[in-house]
Amino acid sequence: MDEIEKIKSQLVKKATGFKSGGFKPTNSISESWIGRVYLYNQNEEIPLDSKGEQMLPLFQLCFDNLPFIPEILKETKLITVFISKDLPMDLTSNGNNWVLREYKDTNKIVVKDLKNESSHIKPFPLSNKLIEEDYPLWEDPEIPEDISDKILQLEEEGVIDSYYDIIENNYCHKVGGYATYCQSGIYFGDDYEYVFQISSDEKANLNIVDSGNIYLAKNKKTAEWMYYIDFY
Repeated sequence: MDEIEKIKSQLVKKATGFKSGGFKPTNSISESWIGRVYLYNQNEEIPLDSKGEQMLPLFQLCFDNLPFIPEILKETKLITVFISKDLPMDLTSNGNNWVLREYKDTNKIVVKDLKNESSHIKPFPLSNKLIEEDYPLWEDPEIPEDISDKILQLEEEGVIDSYYDIIENNYCHKVGGYATYCQSGIYFGDDYEYVFQISSDEKANLNIVDSGNIYLAKNKKTAEWMYYIDFY
């Protein structure tokens, strides 16, 4: 194995990528959506933000039949995400103008046709595909120092012009893999693992500030969630 393939093998991760629309929805208990959440526990409604206003239903993520699921979510069956129209702009814990609900059992889940009529996000069902190879951005703090040193050495030797000669990034809604940061990345905190990202989506009329992304990380020990946003 040559040096480039060795570097790629040390960095590569799998992911599940999502695409909005393009097929007739089934509205089933196993369908993922952007801009729509219709799966709830019996006593749950659309949550309210700090001003007492309904949040925007942002993402419904069902794990049945996904081609790849990160180990940290192996027991998860469903995740729903809501966001305030006043987007949190800092590293923020769950419940502060955004809400993530994680379900490990869907036996008591019911379908509710709840809508926020003021939402600008157009609802679309999501198709999914396996991403065999996902790599971090060059600025990602997840790249180990010894690997970044080796890449710089290959650049100095003229073997490659840049890191992006050997890898490609996947800019999409995705579970697993790496966060596709617009800026230099973020440290979520001890024991937190980046899990999935929600990207700006033209079809769904979702522009996260300026073609940005929302990144969600889960704590391996406490199962708490953390939110981060960045944009161009």
